[in-house]
Amino acid sequence: MTTLLVIAKEPRPGRVKTRLTPPYTPREAAALAQASLADTLDAVARTPARRRVLVLEGTPGPWLPNGFEVVRQCAGGLDERLAAAFAGCDGPALLIGMDTPQVTPELLTVDFADCDAYFGPAEDGGFWALGLAEPDPELLRGVPMSTPHTGAAQRARLAGLRVRDLPRLTDVDTAYDAEVVAGAAPGGRFAAELARLSRTGAR
Repeated sequence: MTTLLVIAKEPRPGRVKTRLTPPYTPREAAALAQASLADTLDAVARTPARRRVLVLEGTPGPWLPNGFEVVRQCAGGLDERLAAAFAGCDGPALLIGMDTPQVTPELLTVDFADCDAYFGPAEDGGFWALGLAEPDPELLRGVPMSTPHTGAAQRARLAGLRVRDLPRLTDVDTAYDAEVVAGAAPGGRFAAELARLSRTGAR
């Protein structure tokens, strides 16, 4: 079975979702980040997996469900941290972030029987998911992160592999993104938190 990896930051004000401020305060942005992370972890917890690993910058909180191993993120750029996450796996692995709370167990249930990799492109030009049948950290090291071309660069690294593309999803980076994602998963914690902030006049 597959190892599911979630790379995330502890949802602390001023440390996460800074592009949501404004219109949200750092505390409100952190509340949205926590809801996004909780939805993501819940989807992973309901997905069949060999292991479930949270690769975390910071300290676990009450939002962490049972059944997860917690591994501290290594130092270095995001490419190095993603590479290190895969380096800790000894079999097929699928990695996602904390910014797509609309994910479902159906999206995360992957089968490497006839492919070598899965790739989930993001609307902002990045990627929300990367799966490798044989985790190779060198496929990630040196990929320029957080640019409009990150997804294309990472996808190019998979040349020569049999790749299945996952649906394109929106990452939560801006207030507009938050509205789009909440609309895609109206029953989740993230949508509920966004609605609560709207009711209390955050926007």
